[in-house]
Amino acid sequence: MTNHITTKWVGGMAFESNNPSGLDLRIDGGPDDGGEGNGLRPKALMLSGLAGCSGLDVASLIKKMKLEVNDFHIETIANLTNEHPKYYDAVRIEYHFHGPNLNEAKLQKAVDLSVEKYCGVMEMFRRFAKLDIQTFFHTS
Repeated sequence: MTNHITTKWVGGMAFESNNPSGLDLRIDGGPDDGGEGNGLRPKALMLSGLAGCSGLDVASLIKKMKLEVNDFHIETIANLTNEHPKYYDAVRIEYHFHGPNLNEAKLQKAVDLSVEKYCGVMEMFRRFAKLDIQTFFHTS
């Protein structure tokens, strides 16, 4: 299976990129880079893709396992190298689950399945960055 994305320059430092979902997104550099800051930054977008990919896995497993979770979010904190080409060489991925009746063992299993088996974006990141996976359970 292949994905075909078209990314079109729309002037200045801005681009519009399509997606198989049918939705478009705007990419733009910040003012420091000659852009207007009216779009997503490419490197940060990679982190959103990573969190979104794994989040979809975990959300699906929460549903399949019939787990009680009031709120769930993922924090991605990445270290960018100093030399060009700058890239993420280390990424901490924090899974935060909130609710009074969290089944911590099953939620950890859901995270582990995403990280180790299902999330293809996680596997891509593993090829160039050291990953630090952490899970937090907030019951109050």
